[in-house]
Amino acid sequence: MKWFVFDYGNVLSLPQPPSDVEVMARTAGTEPAAFERGYWEHRLEFDRGALSPSAYWAAVLGRPVSASEMAKLVAMDVASWAHPNAPVIAVLDELLDRGVGVALLSNAPVCLADGLDELPWIAAIEQRFYSGRMGLVKPDREIYERVAGELGGDPADMAFIDDRPENVAGARAFGMTGVHYTSAPALRDELATL
Repeated sequence: MKWFVFDYGNVLSLPQPPSDVEVMARTAGTEPAAFERGYWEHRLEFDRGALSPSAYWAAVLGRPVSASEMAKLVAMDVASWAHPNAPVIAVLDELLDRGVGVALLSNAPVCLADGLDELPWIAAIEQRFYSGRMGLVKPDREIYERVAGELGGDPADMAFIDDRPENVAGARAFGMTGVHYTSAPALRDELATL
């Protein structure tokens, strides 16, 4: 393999802690269950860049949001996804130390991407692709095509690692080697065979 393309959420990062979601909901003055429903109901369009941050948070909360409230929610959202998955980061660091091609492909809105780019374990990855900046989302074929084109490689020489089976299937349909992430030890074993 010439390239290992990692997803971010639930792979390089730990899952979003429920406590962080609850704090966001309480800050917004809404019940956590309703907040979480709205958060995910509109997330893919936010990830695609089809919704601005103010439009997204207004849809989540079912009411207009002020600029200051939106800024606070964006900062809390970034922080909720900023918990590194240390065993996977160790695998990533080993690949980087060996000089292997490593890239990031994440469904993430622009404001989240901007925050993630500041994280030290992400800054080490030179090739970063975020759906919000591309106007595309996984598992649509076009996003994999764009990444392969930008990396200048043959899809057959690329392994894509993601926790969502549908995203792995999309990469495989495009011709990449798809690796379904379930745990760091399993990932380490599977990458060793590649």
